[in-house]
Amino acid sequence: MRKLKVDYIRQGMMVAKNIYDKEGQILLSSGMPLRPSYIIKLKDAGINEIYVMSETEEDTIFQDVISEQTRVDAKKLVRETMGKVSIGQELQMEKVLVMVEELLEELLNQKDIMLSLSEIRSVDEYTFGHSVNVCVLSVITGIALGYPREKLKILGIGALLHDIGKTLIPLEILNKPGALTSEEYSIIKGHSRLGYEVLRKCPQISEEAAFIALTHHERYDGMGYPKGIKGEGLSEYAKIVAITDVYDAMTSDRVYKAKMKPHQAIEYLISMGNHQFDYEIVKTFTRHVASYPIGTMVMLNNGYKGIVSSIDKNFPHRPQIRYVFDPSGIRCREKSILNLAQNPSITIVDILENLE
Repeated sequence: MRKLKVDYIRQGMMVAKNIYDKEGQILLSSGMPLRPSYIIKLKDAGINEIYVMSETEEDTIFQDVISEQTRVDAKKLVRETMGKVSIGQELQMEKVLVMVEELLEELLNQKDIMLSLSEIRSVDEYTFGHSVNVCVLSVITGIALGYPREKLKILGIGALLHDIGKTLIPLEILNKPGALTSEEYSIIKGHSRLGYEVLRKCPQISEEAAFIALTHHERYDGMGYPKGIKGEGLSEYAKIVAITDVYDAMTSDRVYKAKMKPHQAIEYLISMGNHQFDYEIVKTFTRHVASYPIGTMVMLNNGYKGIVSSIDKNFPHRPQIRYVFDPSGIRCREKSILNLAQNPSITIVDILENLE
């Protein structure tokens, strides 16, 4: 299994992971052989890359940190919730609370949580997938910090709804592909206050959860917005969501910016530790996020090309690589796995878009 840009897909390749449209309906099912008409359908749906599998790659196992159905349901719920708020309806929290409980249950039932599989979603549904990812990443971080269930619930609610204020920002500004004017940027920055006001009107949401929406763009050094709060003046919830929000935004395709690779985003977060972000929380977060997700195609300093096949929770940034091509460009006939954690002299020097 490997993640491949649609431009490199060939007829006959097998879909390795269900592909959904922005309404949550299955566009192509896992195991389907790709036809030219399917590739056109993917492009029309705004899907830029998918997971594919060939007969020689059936040994690669992938598993999301939450079930596929839960992720689909959560994104549909966020879409529905934001849609209602955007037309002036009151926030209906019953379904949101049930969804947060489901997410908590799935994540708490995992002994060793390691986010390895990068989600595939179109640019059009960024906000909805982003909200779910930030919630999942935040709860994973909270679990790693030893939070009890009640604190995880507050964190999960605030993280899932942290961008609710964006529903009240004009779409032509929110999705503008070019540079924003200073006035437009001021309007976008207002989404944190707007979100806080929406959440505070709902009696089922605590002040702590609502405050996450208000403060997720605050920064550890006081250079964030809307209040310029710094250091220990920030709640730990806000510090967590600030990190997970930036990580998911940086590793997602946007209307105005192509995504970064996970290892680049992790390096950025670490470099900003105790500047933009609380370094202790950054360290906790990065211990549970793989720099090179399963399915990533890589070039090694020994000349081999391969695919990340598994992640060791003790060494999340030193994955196992299944060799595909040797330094001469000849396909490896026998299955050969290299554990980077056991071979410190061998390093990943490049991320590849295609192995061929």
